[in-house]
Amino acid sequence: MTRRELLLLLCGAITSARAAPAQQKAMKVIGYLNGTSPDANAALLAAFRRGLNETGYVEGQNLVFEYRWAEFHYDRLPALAADLVGRKVDVLAACGGAGEAFVARSATSTIPIVVTTGADPVATGLVASLARPGGNLTGFTNLNTDLWQKWVKLISELVPRARAIGLLQNPNNAGAGAIVASTQQAASAKGLHLEILTAGTEAEIDAAFASAAQQQIGAMIVGDPLFDSRSKQVAASAARYAVPTIYIWSKYVSDGGLISYGTIPGAAYHTVGVYAGMILNGAKPADLPFQQSTNFELVVNLNTAKVLGLAIPPAILARADEVIE
Repeated sequence: MTRRELLLLLCGAITSARAAPAQQKAMKVIGYLNGTSPDANAALLAAFRRGLNETGYVEGQNLVFEYRWAEFHYDRLPALAADLVGRKVDVLAACGGAGEAFVARSATSTIPIVVTTGADPVATGLVASLARPGGNLTGFTNLNTDLWQKWVKLISELVPRARAIGLLQNPNNAGAGAIVASTQQAASAKGLHLEILTAGTEAEIDAAFASAAQQQIGAMIVGDPLFDSRSKQVAASAARYAVPTIYIWSKYVSDGGLISYGTIPGAAYHTVGVYAGMILNGAKPADLPFQQSTNFELVVNLNTAKVLGLAIPPAILARADEVIE
């Protein structure tokens, strides 16, 4: 090899080495903030990726994810969000609930944010309005103003003799106040007393159902995202203490719960995935309407009803999208 050829080879190697970081930097980066764990979030994260794919972004090809999981230690969320902001991600996806959403908003006023939340984003002050969120944040809410009324109505049909019902609530949920107020209003309209039970850990979940049974609460409502990753435990506790319980997600019913009425799993994450891709393509969060659930499903587990000694009214079975036998 001649001296000239050697110099050309070295120059080429140096150029390639310098180009590699530049190419890597050119790839868009999504910061993914979640209070749960990768295992608990797998199906929802897959829906988020599908939304991104539809807008032209594929992880590992033209997109890099920076994942931050709190592993159910929600006090870690602010530090995790600050780390993502420090890395200057292109979009911050705060998925899981109102807690992640408010932490992300507090962490940055410049980086675009997409969120999923079970709380009313306007009533809780997360955004200015659904139609035009304003600022640097938009997303999807699973909350529907009729949802709480539907749950109370279904409970009244399932357990007509119930005079008191319980609401299992996460005390760390930023939208807890609005949820309690909506459920209280719906219960009062039916002449029912509403008892608020709280749980933030696995032990507290079982204790809450034990308390509900002791207080002779006729039925329970479980709608907080905190409990999604513990659906089997929640359903088992409801069965152990023979407390008829209605849930927001069908996964609880598949895991042995009695009945669910709520949004189709993954819809919110798919939408915010699409929004994240649109933002990467130049859209502004302030101009993207905050989406709200419009499609709901009713699922019933007849095996669980039999164990509880409940006869599911024909009217509910006729409306059910799925009946597990």
